[in-house]
Amino acid sequence: MGEKTEFEPGDKVPNDGVYMEVGEKSFHTEIQNPQQVTLERGDFFPETTNHNRKWKKKTKARVH
Repeated sequence: MGEKTEFEPGDKVPNDGVYMEVGEKSFHTEIQNPQQVTLERGDFFPETTNHNRKWKKKTKARVH
């Protein structure tokens, strides 16, 4: 088992970094101007702009 890479609003931030919104199925969904936030470990993820979106660390949020 690996570490969790996608997070829901209200989840606790595991590591410091910049997180951005991704589509529910980020491989197929490209979001125009996704929301980005800088968070520190222990903070909580804010609400996304759409209920189908999740948070992902920016370095891992690339679309293939």
